[in-house]
Amino acid sequence: MKTEKIQKILSDLGFGSRRYIETQISLGTIYINNQIVIRGSRFNRSEIKKIKFQGKKIQKLKIEKKNTIQILKYYKPTGEICTSFDIFNRPTVFKNLPNKKNIRWIMIGRLDYNTSGLLLFTNSGKIAYRLMHPKYEIEREYLVYVYGNITIEKINILKKGIFLENVFCFFKKIIDLGGSKKKRWFKIVLSKGYTHEVRRLWFSINILVLQLKRIRFGNLKLCTNLLKYKFLFCKKFEIKRICNLIKILKK
Repeated sequence: MKTEKIQKILSDLGFGSRRYIETQISLGTIYINNQIVIRGSRFNRSEIKKIKFQGKKIQKLKIEKKNTIQILKYYKPTGEICTSFDIFNRPTVFKNLPNKKNIRWIMIGRLDYNTSGLLLFTNSGKIAYRLMHPKYEIEREYLVYVYGNITIEKINILKKGIFLENVFCFFKKIIDLGGSKKKRWFKIVLSKGYTHEVRRLWFSINILVLQLKRIRFGNLKLCTNLLKYKFLFCKKFEIKRICNLIKILKK
């Protein structure tokens, strides 16, 4: 019988990202068939009869039947943090999400505290994983306002790429949108999504990012009718496009 890592199984069922589930395993909050789950545990899905997650008993079969794929688009403003809980009591992106029964929203990637724009959430661990993991090279598009000595030579460096902590990073596209000699707007596209990759790339050529806004993730764009702090559920055709993009429907 085929076995899988428990973090993959629970992520597919909508319990959260694989990283989040790994954290819960370390905290000892997950039980399968009345046995505590440890790191490296593997299971056959058909043999899982009981799930206890953070003290709550879950009926796995009911979750599998009810949880059709859902994706929502959220317009994150600056000044919100991408976590479900903050020890400093700062506002988090989760506080404005719909509280739907039997749905655990999984955040797809992160935007830092000073970055605004499109943030995606889903109840599908598989979709979240494929959209986030660098190996799938899903495009992210940003508007960025920068300050510094901006030259063609420096822009070419960002196009060709550099190593940031042993990881090769580059912009697939850089479009100059205009501005002054020292302060200019650019539209940029990247396909890896490493931590703070946009800001770090500009900083590597001594350019400071003043404003950063994500306007597209994969083939989903920040809608003009989506206001800050608000969300929109993706329509069926949008979800199908995303699934086709990451080949969920074909495998």
